[in-house]
Amino acid sequence: MNDHAVQAADHDERGFPRDTKTARWFGTAAIAALGLVVGGYLLGDGLLRAKEAERSVTVRGLAERDVTADLATWTISYSATSTNLGEAQAKVRRDTASIEQFFADLGFPAEALQPTGANVSSYTNNGITSYTVRQRLSLRTNDIERAQKAVARQFDLVGRGVFLEEGSAMSYSFTKLNDIKPEMVAEATRDARASAEQFAKDSGADVGAIRDATQGYFSIEARDGDSGGWGVIDSPYKKVRVVTTVDFSLV
Repeated sequence: MNDHAVQAADHDERGFPRDTKTARWFGTAAIAALGLVVGGYLLGDGLLRAKEAERSVTVRGLAERDVTADLATWTISYSATSTNLGEAQAKVRRDTASIEQFFADLGFPAEALQPTGANVSSYTNNGITSYTVRQRLSLRTNDIERAQKAVARQFDLVGRGVFLEEGSAMSYSFTKLNDIKPEMVAEATRDARASAEQFAKDSGADVGAIRDATQGYFSIEARDGDSGGWGVIDSPYKKVRVVTTVDFSLV
């Protein structure tokens, strides 16, 4: 039998080897080759995706809004001093009546003014004891305009003989922050995206999805800075501010 006849005998009519061991070797080699091709593709694709994941930009977005306070509180502290405790107490009662009339004249309902504390102290000098009676009243109202008028006329109380102590001051609060939070966060996010798009434009890329975002604290401050002045520690005109930090992918 010649070599061609032997070679023909070792293979079937489809050209595959008749030897089982040889066929198994070819099959293993084919599977290994296929595995290398698939593995190489997956590795390359993974490296590409990892490289793309590294392309990102972190920016901050700002949102500000001017608001008007919706709650005013005014703590009024006053006192009277005398060597006779009864006289000091009587003076404080007269002052309390004067303060109540002051707010009634301005149109505040009686329940807007509430007592928040009182105390009596004494000291002795050269054998003479003096008594000081202190009283505190608190005004709480949502009528901001009327509250401003009351503060503007606070020295009318002094004219009525009421001795206002240091710390008697109006404070304005904005209590509706939750009503504007969602819109402000969205606005800050849009501002952050605008900054990211400018960065991407300069670097020849496009802005993709948000990878991570952090909302900063909301701050509420006087719109025009510290108003200052004795008896006026705050302003009803506020500025609400929030800063968000957003990480955008670049594509």
